[in-house]
Amino acid sequence: MEAAAGPLGPEITVLLPCLNEARTVGVCVTKALAVCRAESIAVEVLVADNGSSDGSQGLARAAGARVIEVPVRGYGAALRAGIEAAHGRFVLMADADDSYELADLPAFLLQLRAGADLVMGSRFKGTIHPGAMPFLHRFLGNPVLTWVLNLFFGAGISDAHCGLRGFSRSSLLALSLRSSGMEFASEMIIRAAQEGLRIREVPTSLRPDGRDRAPHLRTWRDGWRHLRFMLLFSPLWLFLVPGLSMALAGLSLAATVAFATVRVFGHQLNTHFALLGSVLAIVGVELCMLGLFAKALFVLDGIGKSEGARRLLESFNLEWWLVAGLLVMLSGVAVDGGILWRWLASHGGALDEAVTHTAVLGGTLVVIGLQIVFSSFFLSILKASRTGRWV
Repeated sequence: MEAAAGPLGPEITVLLPCLNEARTVGVCVTKALAVCRAESIAVEVLVADNGSSDGSQGLARAAGARVIEVPVRGYGAALRAGIEAAHGRFVLMADADDSYELADLPAFLLQLRAGADLVMGSRFKGTIHPGAMPFLHRFLGNPVLTWVLNLFFGAGISDAHCGLRGFSRSSLLALSLRSSGMEFASEMIIRAAQEGLRIREVPTSLRPDGRDRAPHLRTWRDGWRHLRFMLLFSPLWLFLVPGLSMALAGLSLAATVAFATVRVFGHQLNTHFALLGSVLAIVGVELCMLGLFAKALFVLDGIGKSEGARRLLESFNLEWWLVAGLLVMLSGVAVDGGILWRWLASHGGALDEAVTHTAVLGGTLVVIGLQIVFSSFFLSILKASRTGRWV
């Protein structure tokens, strides 16, 4: 049912995903309605129940909420269904365990009315009451994962995993979020940052929850799921940054050993370091190519957004990439050809170690050139398969 709704329906939907929260869901509904009535805010409270077996549904209805059943299990699945079913122009999501300060709702609504698309609660800028957040979550998990998310996607927030957040329903639906599990919380911020939505923060409080059981959250499992999701959603940091670093370091090392005498702590860099540089360069180029494939796939399938990848695909010319790859390969062939000529001129005599170093560099260039050639064909196939343009 709707409560305190205006003539045009509720301005905001308070969305509570729920799984066996009989002790607290009614309290959360009552608090949300009381805050909105006190501020004359047209509101509905919507409980997205994810298969509760403890009577949470009836308690939520009795407190004044509208309840929908979400058969697909998962935090993200419950929220996605709730967002689609919401009647409000704005949505404020919160956990149904009575840990978040619903009295902060007007502050979220103020930012949304001012034009924000996503308003994140920040427990670190607000108050974390004793016993409300485990030590590892407070000083390791949340800060590290928030730092990674900001580094990868430029969201510029201080608390990436606060479950109290408000957003424009239409803006969020346009993001086409897909996750069904806990990583939905990260996907929401990532996609909002990628699409350039206006993200704001509001300080909020976190209190010990009212459950009489262990929380659904599992520290290491769910922490890894969030980190894994961020890595999978950021080919730049997963592939391109380490790949480019390895390729440049490897080529520099191989070329240095091939053309110069270098001593480190009194020891000369020799064949072992030339081979190390070769391996780093080859693996690094391969990682860069994987990053390009992943970026292209994201853009072509509409999974994510990358202006750089979009421009690359639009300007991609197979012939130019093939020429580039062949030039790299031919430079390596020229290096190795020179060594072969010297060996033939010496009538098959032994060559010194310096020549071996040069041969390693030449072989590396040949392999990298071949990588570029065949990767170009694959990228062309990938683009054509999505666009239907094969020539």
